Amino acid sequence: MLKFARSGDTVVVHSMDRLARNLDDLRRIVSDLTRRGVIIQFIKESLAFTGEDSPMANLMLSVMGAFAEFERALIRERQREGVTLAKQRGAYKGRKKALSPQEVIALKERIAAGETKTHVARDVGVSRETLYQYLRQP
Repeated sequence: MLKFARSGDTVVVHSMDRLARNLDDLRRIVSDLTRRGVIIQFIKESLAFTGEDSPMANLMLSVMGAFAEFERALIRERQREGVTLAKQRGAYKGRKKALSPQEVIALKERIAAGETKTHVARDVGVSRETLYQYLRQP
């Protein structure tokens, strides 16, 4: 979208934190798009930027962007705390393994017999990286 947007387009974004990861990114993206004649409208914050470099527009972008970055950081912190508590309770076990222990043994035997890793990975339905992870296991 950033490369495709043309002069006269309007980019509608639900919230500032959906457009950028931090305040610096937000400023850079908004500046780049508005310089090319693109209007940016944020629904949640009820703000629109048209390229006018008014001091009030810059202030609102900075203040609201800082709040969005802060809010996102709080959400990530709460998520990490929740995952830690879930792990302590035993409720967070992670992703289910793609292959059973018997399938891993068969996979290692096929590799040892000389089959290519790409062929074996495709045959058992896993990526090559997943295959390499299983091969690294003792």
